[in-house]
Amino acid sequence: MAASDTTPRGLSAAQAAARLAQDGPNQLTPPRPRTLWHMLAELVREPMLQLMLAAGLIYLLLGDRREALMLLAFVVLMVVISLVQEQRTERVLEALRDLTSPRALVLRDGAPQRIAGTAVVRGDVLVLAEGDRVAADARLLEAYDLQADESLLSGESLPVLKARGEAVLAGSMVVGGQGLAEVTAIGAASEIGRIGSALAEIASPDSPLRSQTRRLVRVFALLGLTLSAGLVLLYGLARGDWLAAVLAGISLAMSMLPQEFLLILTVFMAMGAWRLSRQRVLTRRAATIETLGSATVLCTDKTGTLTLNQMAVAELQPWGQVLPAELLEFAVLASEREPFDAMERALLERARGQQPPAPLHPGWRLVHEYGLSSSLPAMTHVWHDEAGAAVVAVKGAPEAVLSLARLPAAQAEALAAQAQAMAARGLRVLAVARAGWQGQEDWPAAPDGFAWQLLGLVAFADPLRPEVPAAIEECRAAGLRVLMITGDHAETARAIAAQAGLAATAGVLTGPELAGMGEAQLRAAVRSHQVFARIRPEQKLSIVAALKAQGEVVAMTGDGVNDAPSLKAAHIGIAMGGRGTDVAREAAALVLLDDNFASIVQAVRLGRRIFDNLRKAMAFVLAVHVPIAGLSLLPLLLGWPVLLGPVHIAFLELLIDPVCSVVFEAEHEEGDVMRRPPRDPQAPLFSAGLMAWSAAQGLLVLLAVAGLFGWLLAQQFSAEQARSLAFVALVACNIGLILANRNLRSSLLQAWLRPNAMLWSMLLATAALLAATLGLAPLREVFRFATMPPPQLLAALGLGLLVWLLLEAMKALARRRL
Repeated sequence: MAASDTTPRGLSAAQAAARLAQDGPNQLTPPRPRTLWHMLAELVREPMLQLMLAAGLIYLLLGDRREALMLLAFVVLMVVISLVQEQRTERVLEALRDLTSPRALVLRDGAPQRIAGTAVVRGDVLVLAEGDRVAADARLLEAYDLQADESLLSGESLPVLKARGEAVLAGSMVVGGQGLAEVTAIGAASEIGRIGSALAEIASPDSPLRSQTRRLVRVFALLGLTLSAGLVLLYGLARGDWLAAVLAGISLAMSMLPQEFLLILTVFMAMGAWRLSRQRVLTRRAATIETLGSATVLCTDKTGTLTLNQMAVAELQPWGQVLPAELLEFAVLASEREPFDAMERALLERARGQQPPAPLHPGWRLVHEYGLSSSLPAMTHVWHDEAGAAVVAVKGAPEAVLSLARLPAAQAEALAAQAQAMAARGLRVLAVARAGWQGQEDWPAAPDGFAWQLLGLVAFADPLRPEVPAAIEECRAAGLRVLMITGDHAETARAIAAQAGLAATAGVLTGPELAGMGEAQLRAAVRSHQVFARIRPEQKLSIVAALKAQGEVVAMTGDGVNDAPSLKAAHIGIAMGGRGTDVAREAAALVLLDDNFASIVQAVRLGRRIFDNLRKAMAFVLAVHVPIAGLSLLPLLLGWPVLLGPVHIAFLELLIDPVCSVVFEAEHEEGDVMRRPPRDPQAPLFSAGLMAWSAAQGLLVLLAVAGLFGWLLAQQFSAEQARSLAFVALVACNIGLILANRNLRSSLLQAWLRPNAMLWSMLLATAALLAATLGLAPLREVFRFATMPPPQLLAALGLGLLVWLLLEAMKALARRRL
C-alpha cells in the first residue's frame, strides 16, 4: 500500500519524538531495573558474605581488629567485584531486551519504517499484514480482508474480520489480509495494558541445567555445614576455646561452599546470549543455549536461508498468444502494492523495465483478496478498474494454477513439463492466470469460482549463498544432519540441494507423498531422505514429530504464520528476523537477524563452546575447593598451626570468582568442537568422569601443599614462615588448576596459542595482590606471614609449576574418559 494523496503520511520524526517524550515508551508495565540497592540486598543474603561478616565479628570479640578490618575490606572488594559483574550482565541483558523487543512497521514522513514496538506512539500509522502482532490499540484507516486473532484478550478462538473504522487491539495477531491503522492508545492505556501487570509477575521455570546446579549447591552446602558443626564441637570439646572453634568452623564452611556455581550459570547464559547476538542470532529463551550443542538434526527451508533471497525474473514463458507484458501485468496484480516478498519485488522491477512496459494500474482499487492456503498455494486479488469493472489475477504454484485453469489434459501436461524443465535448472516457478467477474461484490467463496484464463509461467533465479556448502560440510563433520524442507517444486529443490552439497540419493520426498504415509513409513522416510519439496507448513510438524520419536534433537527454521506449531514443537525453533512474521518469532527460541544458514551453524558452534567452557569452569570450582577445605581441616586434625583462616579463604575467593565466571567464559573453543558428535542431552553436567577428574586434581594440590607445609614445620620453620610458603604454593597451584582446565581435549601448545586477555589480566591482578600481602608489613601481620628469601619463594612457586605439569600428564592419560 503506497502512500498517496488518499493514504495518511503518518507522523513526522519530530512529532513522534515529542509524543514519545510526552507519553513514554509503549510497554505494558514500567521497567523494573535492578538498581544498586537491589543488587546489594541480594549480595547481603549470600552465605559466603554472611560467613565473612560473622568471622569479622568474632575477630572483634577476640580483640583482633586488624583481621576484622581486613575481612571487612575483603567483603567490600567482593561486593565491588560482584556488582561490576552483575551490572555488566544487566547491561548485556538490557541490550538483548532492546534487540528482541517486538517490531512494528509504521509510516513516518510518508515512508514505511520498521521500529521497535516500544517506540510506537499515539498518532503513528501502523502498516499491518498477515503474521504481524499489533503493537498498540489502533483505528483502521484501510482494511482489505483483514482478520485478527484476539484470543489473547477475548478468549475467542476464531479470527475476527475487521472493517475500516473498527479498532484493532494491541497484542492481537493479524492472521489474514492487510490494512493501515492509526494508533489511539499505547502501553498501560491499551486494552491489554490492564493485564500487563499480571503477565509481568509470571515467572519462568528453571532450566534443567539450573535445577541440576541448585541441587548440587544444596548438597555441598549441607555437607559443609554438617562438617563445620562437627568441627566446632570437636575443637571446642578438645581445646576448650569455643570462639576459636566457631572461627575454625566458619573457615571450613567458607572453604566448602561452592557459591560460584549459580554465578557461573548466570554469567555464562547472559554472555552466551550476547555472543550469539554478535553472530546475528537473537536468543529469546536462555535455556536454548543449553540445547544448541545437543542438536542432531537441522531442518532448514531454502529461500533466503540457503539462498540469498535476491530474486530476479530469469525466464518468462507466455502461454498461447499472451504477450510478456500482459503476463507480468497480472503477476504484479496478484502481488501486494508495496511488496516485501522478494519474488514480488522482482516482478515489480521487471514489469517496470519490460519493453514495452507492463501497465501497473496505480488507479485501480483492491477490493477482495484470497490468501495462500495449504489446499491452494496461490494468491488471488480482485481489483476494480477506473470504470468499476472487476479484474481478477492469481499467481502461485504451477499445479495449483493449472487446477484452477482447467486446461485440457494435453495442454496441462505440456505446461507441467515446461515448469519441471525450469525447476530442474534450479529456478523457482510460478504460474499466472486472469479472470473477470460480472457480479456486484458477491464474490465466490474460493478462487475456483472464477473462470480462469492461463497466461503463462514466470521463473525466478535465487543464487545459493556462497558460504552454504562449507557450512553444510561443517555440519556433516559435527554429526549434524541437515534436511532441506521447502514448498518449491521437487526439481528446484533437487538442483539447489546439489549446489549446496546435500545428498539426494534417496530422492526428493514431496508433500503429497508424505500425506499418504503412515507413522512408521514417515519415520523411515525422514531417516533416509534429506530433501523435502512441496511441503505444506503443517507437514513440518509431522516431520518434527517423526524425528523426535527417533530420539533426535531437532532444530527447525520457519518464517510464516503456519510455521509456528513446528517451531514450537522443535527443540530449537529458529525464526527468520528479516522476512519472518511476528507469529513465527514469538514461537521460536532463536531469531536469525540475517536469515542466513551459516549463522545457524555458527550458533551451534558457539553453543558447543559455551557448554564446554561451562564444564571447565564447574570442574575448576569443584577442584579448587578440595585443597581449600582440606587445608582448613587437616591442621586442626593433625595438631599443626592453622594454615587457612577466614582472611586467607577470602583472598582465595577473590581469585576464584572472576576466574570461574569471566576467564573461562572468555575461553575460545577447542579445535575439534565441530568435529565431534552432538552432546547427549540426557547426560548430566557433572558426569562421574568429570567429578572424579575434579576430585583427583584437588587431591593432588592438597597433597602437594599439605606435604610442603608439614615438611616445613618438620624442618623447624616458624609457623609464619611455613604458612607464607604454603600459601604462595597454594595460589601457584590454583593457577596451575586454571591453566590445566583451560583445555580438556587439545594439547598444551594449542591451549597456549588460544588468546584469552581476561586470563592474563587475572594473573597480573593475582600477582599484584600476592606481592602486596608478602611485601607490605601491615598486610603480612594480618595474614600472619613472614618475610622469606627469594629462593624459598621461587621454590614455592615452582611447586605450582610442578603440579601443573603433573595435571597435564594426568589429563593426557584420562582424556578419553573426559
